[in-house]
Amino acid sequence: MEMKNYDKEERFDPATIEALKLHYAEILRLLGEDPAREGLLKTPERVAKAMSFLTKGYDENPLEIIRSATFREEYRQMVLVKDIELYSLCEHHMLPFYGKAHVAYIPNGYITGLSKVARVVECFARRLQVQERLTVQIRDCIQEALNPMGVAVVIEASHMCMQMRGIEKQQSATTTSAFTGVFLSSQRTREEFMTLISHRYR
Repeated sequence: MEMKNYDKEERFDPATIEALKLHYAEILRLLGEDPAREGLLKTPERVAKAMSFLTKGYDENPLEIIRSATFREEYRQMVLVKDIELYSLCEHHMLPFYGKAHVAYIPNGYITGLSKVARVVECFARRLQVQERLTVQIRDCIQEALNPMGVAVVIEASHMCMQMRGIEKQQSATTTSAFTGVFLSSQRTREEFMTLISHRYR
């Protein structure tokens, strides 16, 4: 039986990839490697494509993502999307940090598709980031796009810059939060949110 080659379709800007390839080849040389040896021949191109993918959020508009699926609805209870996986790059060392985001809002006449909330997280995460700013950006985007009664965002993440270098603490994790509206003014609403995200269904 003839085996077909596996081709994964990814779209990249050829000029950007070509320019990045040259830089990564030079980085390999500066690190003491030989970019012409067999195992590294395609590494500059692979890294260029990987970095383009990991920073693709610069080419996306998170407000448009939300507004592309906005619906009038009189539901006024909490909408929570929790355990959204996120992978980002620390802007200080360009090493990964990864974890989960929990995002909630209380509608004020409009809702959005649930997948759009996860896509907003993805959009901001696929940029060079710090966790604190990422948390606030997600909050502010949903607040601006939907004008809800309140937004709550909590991110729990592990940072490779703390695990692989520097302090080298393997079990450390960072939690950040950002709130607007009723999540700030109502302790009961905020506590309900925190209880829901801490509860794990079996």
